[in-house]
Amino acid sequence: MTTTPEKTPQRQRPRGMRPLLARLHFYAGVFVGPFILIAAVTGLLYAVIPQIDNAVHRHELKVDQVGEQRLPLADQLHAARAAHPEGAVVTIRPPAAADETTQVRLAVDDVPPDYARTVFVDPYTGEVRGALTTYGQWMPVRAWFDELHRNLHLGALGRNYSELAASWLWVIALAGTVLWCLHRRDTKKLRRLALPDRSADGRRRTLSWHGAVGVWIVVALLGLSVTGITWSRYGGETVNLLQERLNTTAPAVDTALPSASAAGALAGADVAYRGAIDAGLAGPMWMSPPAASGEGWLVEENKRDWPTRYDAVSVDPDTGVITDRVDFADWPLLAKLTNWAIDAHMGVLFGWPNQILLALTAIGLITVIVRGYVMWWRRRPTRGSAWATGRPPLRGALRTLHPAAIAVLAVFVVALGWALPLFGLSLVAFLAVDLVVGAVKQRRTTSEETKTDA
Repeated sequence: MTTTPEKTPQRQRPRGMRPLLARLHFYAGVFVGPFILIAAVTGLLYAVIPQIDNAVHRHELKVDQVGEQRLPLADQLHAARAAHPEGAVVTIRPPAAADETTQVRLAVDDVPPDYARTVFVDPYTGEVRGALTTYGQWMPVRAWFDELHRNLHLGALGRNYSELAASWLWVIALAGTVLWCLHRRDTKKLRRLALPDRSADGRRRTLSWHGAVGVWIVVALLGLSVTGITWSRYGGETVNLLQERLNTTAPAVDTALPSASAAGALAGADVAYRGAIDAGLAGPMWMSPPAASGEGWLVEENKRDWPTRYDAVSVDPDTGVITDRVDFADWPLLAKLTNWAIDAHMGVLFGWPNQILLALTAIGLITVIVRGYVMWWRRRPTRGSAWATGRPPLRGALRTLHPAAIAVLAVFVVALGWALPLFGLSLVAFLAVDLVVGAVKQRRTTSEETKTDA
């Protein structure tokens, strides 16, 4: 009796979202990984720089000797303008501590856009201790690393790198977390989700560390991604538009005075300062002189470490009367959350513990990315072309989904691409690369089958 040999059962292709997440995580990790790695390295440098920045510029920031009585702001402004008559005064930062200098920021033409020349004045003697090119409240060293992180010192073009990294970081992190959870479930190790397999070796050991460290830092990565998008070039415009539509932007103080003020542009600084202090504001504060006649001084608290203070008032420079006020307590909740999240991203919300958390997150992210590339390298074929790379997950992931799920996914991706243009463009590029690679492989397979049949 003749027996028919049994066919080896084919492995069932995984269905659902898992294959799609695997390909998305793979392609995004391979192509966007270098951008995220650069952001992690520059972010690590930025996180550890504040204390160095303060030490480097201590001469400008601190006085040699604390005196008994501070000079009036008007005298300090006169000293600053006598030494640096160029440009116009845009803000004044009175000392928040007894040993600090007064900072007078000037808008001048010979500094880069968004930068200013800040003159530092000893509030007790009127001595001008120097002038530095600053970015907001950051001194030159911190400003240099800040710009390195934002745009690699490449201007508007360089901002695309950080926006691309921020736009994809949350996608890669979430997809990787889901895949790792499914892997742990399949291997009956879900309770050890955040623990690596120390007994494993080779690629499995690398995978376990890749997944476990990803779990440790995933919440921080999501926060960094979202806050990074808020001040990005294109995605940030979408965030601003949504905040305006939802009426969740921070309210602004109205500096218009009920009657025209007779004071000059810089006159009344001391009156405005005393008026703000009497109104309950405390340092650190930024004081902005009237931009035009008929406007008051704008005085804003700028305490960015916890507990934060951002109360702001408009003061009549003639009388010291508060003409308008906006308290931080009255900000919309989303505006507060956005402000806190951004300050946490910059490492200033909780001081040095915030910096340590950012540094550890950056180090963790660097190791995750490096291990990802190691796994990709170890998946390469050991025979054949020397240029071979690791195999991507099986294609055809979309074909395993229900048509309704595909439609919903398409709508979501289009909406996301509109909100985050660089994400949308790069996703289209990934799909194009995938289609080209698939077509080339299909042609090679067809050609080899034709030769075999011949």
